[in-house]
Amino acid sequence: MPSENRDLSGSPHVHQINLQPGFGGGERYTRFFTRALLEAGCRITLYVHARANTWNGLAHPALSIVRLSHQRELMAHMPADRGIVMTHVPLDDALLRKLAERHYLVGFAHMPLAERGGEGFRRHALVVPVSAYVRETLRMVGIVNSYPEPLYGISEFDCAAPGSDEPIVATSPRDWDKRKFRDRVLSWLHPAYRAVAPRPVFHKRPGLTLGIVSALGPIKQFPLLFQHLSPILAGFAGVNLEIFGRGGYSYVRDMRAALAPIRGRVRFWGFQEKTEIVYPQIDWLLSGLPEKEALGLNLVEAQACGTPVLAVNAPPFTETVLDGKSGFLYRDPREDAGADFRRVLERIVREGIRPDPREAVEHLQRFRFPALVGRTRRLIEHIAPLAQGAPR
Repeated sequence: MPSENRDLSGSPHVHQINLQPGFGGGERYTRFFTRALLEAGCRITLYVHARANTWNGLAHPALSIVRLSHQRELMAHMPADRGIVMTHVPLDDALLRKLAERHYLVGFAHMPLAERGGEGFRRHALVVPVSAYVRETLRMVGIVNSYPEPLYGISEFDCAAPGSDEPIVATSPRDWDKRKFRDRVLSWLHPAYRAVAPRPVFHKRPGLTLGIVSALGPIKQFPLLFQHLSPILAGFAGVNLEIFGRGGYSYVRDMRAALAPIRGRVRFWGFQEKTEIVYPQIDWLLSGLPEKEALGLNLVEAQACGTPVLAVNAPPFTETVLDGKSGFLYRDPREDAGADFRRVLERIVREGIRPDPREAVEHLQRFRFPALVGRTRRLIEHIAPLAQGAPR
């Protein structure tokens, strides 16, 4: 971090916008990218949602945080002079037009756009992808002004040793959508049930433990994945599946249905705030399906903790997993009915093979904070002279 006594008057001033009220991958990325901007010597004004507590602990002399209730309040807080503005969330087109008229507007593409279209980035002077795969999907939808270097996400925490004294306690696997009457009612009843119900504590079971550490949502496509993998897993009696994360009522229901062939060997543990405790407790991390993922930050985090990954052999996982060194890649089970997954799992069980991803030093290095700082410096060096020009 820059010293508190450093003169920051000549440093680039970056205005970042992330108005999400909740916490997800985009918010985690914004946090560590903000730290990288500070390390690169920038001054930052960060515009966040008034109810979000995601930004606690980011205090710094070069950082100002502005809390807003709605994006329509944003323009009243923006500087009069031309500056660098970065968006991490979708904004109304009318607001983007005003920002683009006055400032050098940079948009971060946190998700692949192949199925979404690129309308949300038409106003931006530059679009920054978080992986090479995302950059390729930008090209596919006609976004030609993308930054050439992917600004990969990173693993930020130190992992606990296996057998850590801090327990992993079960929470609800469901994330209630209070726009729906059913979910509103269940969200009222469920806390009362949880208050009196036993709260299991995780203990690793004998055999091989596959784990999911992820939000349970459409991007991951877990119900579809397990339609193909569950019949195969059913043939491996010593393989268990532990699921750490929560999702909507229907999504969790569909996951349970797809996992029916191995129902007795599956446990749901709900959302766990300290995932650095979870990763060392599983033998292998299992990814979802690839095409809706931008990077797979959970894959990066697992490898940083020494937990290898099983993932489909397709972008973006081919960027985050080094096959044979930090995990194994297998053919998409929608193409071969899971035959390659079966082959990989048979080898793991038969040979007891388990690579330590931490030995893939060069591979993991690009997902470390110093590497992100280097990428951030190069991005600012690219933007700074362009931001001095006249607005488009």
